[in-house]
Amino acid sequence: MHAITIPEPGGPEALVWDEVPDPVPGEGEVLVEVAAGAVNRADILQRQGFYDPPPGASPYPGLECSGRIVALGPGASGWAVGDEVCALLAGGGYAEKVAVPAGQLLPVPEGVDLVRAAALPEVTCTVWSNVFMVSHLRPGETLLVHGGSSGIGTMAIQLAKAVGARVAVTAGTKEKLDRCAELGADILIDYREQDFVAELKAATGGAGADVILDNMGAQYLDRNVRALAVNGRLAIIGMQGGVKGELNIGALLAKRAAISATSLRARPLSEKTAIVAAVREHVWPLIEGGHVRPVVDREIPLPDAAAAHRIVEESGHVGKVLLVRP
Repeated sequence: MHAITIPEPGGPEALVWDEVPDPVPGEGEVLVEVAAGAVNRADILQRQGFYDPPPGASPYPGLECSGRIVALGPGASGWAVGDEVCALLAGGGYAEKVAVPAGQLLPVPEGVDLVRAAALPEVTCTVWSNVFMVSHLRPGETLLVHGGSSGIGTMAIQLAKAVGARVAVTAGTKEKLDRCAELGADILIDYREQDFVAELKAATGGAGADVILDNMGAQYLDRNVRALAVNGRLAIIGMQGGVKGELNIGALLAKRAAISATSLRARPLSEKTAIVAAVREHVWPLIEGGHVRPVVDREIPLPDAAAAHRIVEESGHVGKVLLVRP
């Protein structure tokens, strides 16, 4: 088969379409013939040499895919050859085939085509696990999403609205904020021109956000704590703004607030299986009912993954950039 390899870390040009051995499904795994994958920030970090795959994972980038099952490994159950699926991966999505633990598979939702289903696994699992399983967003509460026009952001807006929450977003252009509004965002904040703490407080009568989904890390830590409501929950899922920040514990105590920080890729199989099961139970009906949809900016041939990485690095997209198998 062919896959995108990274012979040496570097810029987008470091991604090489090459012939590699076919994967062999192990115990409890299935072999998926990939129809499409999607680009995530973690893939860019891996390409740059900053985010190695977990032990035992495929060395090729790609944290999600869609496709058809072509073989079952020993002990794999609940699926059949020919099933159309999408999958949460620890790596290997930028390839023609990938071996996947059966517990990390999801059926392609009714009403979503096979290629666009590749936009779903990583964002639905990330948002549901952080916003709902960890931070317990409830109807009537306010969620602040940083990077509202990203793949994660566009899914977070839709899921929060579907459960009856109010949604605030930050984004860097009017066009991106308009797209967020189309998805249901109620409070639109241009982080380049506006102070998100002040804008959020003004829009909520001084209360702030009950839950904040943050991809920035250190750069936003102090302001996020100030933006939280009493009993608020801050969920950190990224470090685009740095890894070390100063935390005002007094402010956190005064608000009886909580901070969580999670990553998905390196979690044990049992945790990923539980998250995928929860997504299938709670999110898939919303997708099949037309309340939530994948947001796809564009589709690029898989061998041209370098072009897709440039788009994502420049934040020149809304939603997901897909890599489609030729």
